[in-house]
Amino acid sequence: MGRVKKIFNWQFFWGLGLVALSAFFYLIHYAIFKDSHHIFLYLIGDIAFVPIEVLLVTLIIHRLLSKREKRSLLQKMNMVIGVFYSEVGTKLLERFAAFDPETTAIRAELIISNEWDNRDFAKKSRHFRNYAYKIDSKNGDLEALRNFLLEKRDFMLRLLENPNLLEHDSFTELLWAVTHLAEELNFRKNVKKLIDTDAEHLSGDMRRVYGLLISEWLDYMKHLHTDYPYLFSLATRTNPFDLEATPEVKG
Repeated sequence: MGRVKKIFNWQFFWGLGLVALSAFFYLIHYAIFKDSHHIFLYLIGDIAFVPIEVLLVTLIIHRLLSKREKRSLLQKMNMVIGVFYSEVGTKLLERFAAFDPETTAIRAELIISNEWDNRDFAKKSRHFRNYAYKIDSKNGDLEALRNFLLEKRDFMLRLLENPNLLEHDSFTELLWAVTHLAEELNFRKNVKKLIDTDAEHLSGDMRRVYGLLISEWLDYMKHLHTDYPYLFSLATRTNPFDLEATPEVKG
């Protein structure tokens, strides 16, 4: 509180000093030219322009600067998201497919190509945001999934410390969901022998992660499609849902 008061006092005296300096120069002007009419004419004209100046600075210039700053922040966030999918996300999508009995239907919906436009991405996002995933923790290798997540735990925690992600709630939620799943699996001594209720609990955690993974992946692919065609080309050639995908460029 004392620090805030100190700053306020500093600003007050600084402003008062500027007003006094302005009054001093007006007095010099009057002492030399003896023309108060000229002083008040330009003084009132300058004061009349202040609201317009405030409009230009606060509403127009400030909005342009905020938009530019937001775009820069978005670019940085998408770089972080790209690193996540390169290091963890794409491999997780491949691993989760083994737990999904309806993976064939999902694969068919997520074969992304250059012909997709914003409407296609929006349509798929809406579809998978409300999709009822059928992940079953008993269908795949939980031990391999646990080992992979524990191996990437430090990487995930470093991502959570990134200040650029504070503005991206949905991706932060994904990171927390993945971290929580890793902790749940780590606390099980033997993930190969789970009682039904515990297996269903883990299935729920996995469904949450899987849904968030796909939604964020679609948003990231849309970003690449719009802004980075060359990165989008590689992403489509390494699409985890496309069984025929290959990073090699073929004619």
